[in-house]
Amino acid sequence: MQRVSVVSTDLLSVGYDVANSTLEIEFQSGGLYQYSGVPVGEYNALMSASSKGGHFHARIKDRYSTRRIR
Repeated sequence: MQRVSVVSTDLLSVGYDVANSTLEIEFQSGGLYQYSGVPVGEYNALMSASSKGGHFHARIKDRYSTRRIR
């Protein structure tokens, strides 16, 4: 999945697969995770948020099925 770099103290890059509703986030700490069943609107909200880390913690973390990639 292609990810784009983001300006954040917590997140390093973000990708989204529309066909599978899968959000992929690489963290500054080095972890890479996929979140299943994330609506495209939630991805768009994350990408337009002034605080991407804050948005992630408030609206995505612990709300979707998560799989650690590395």
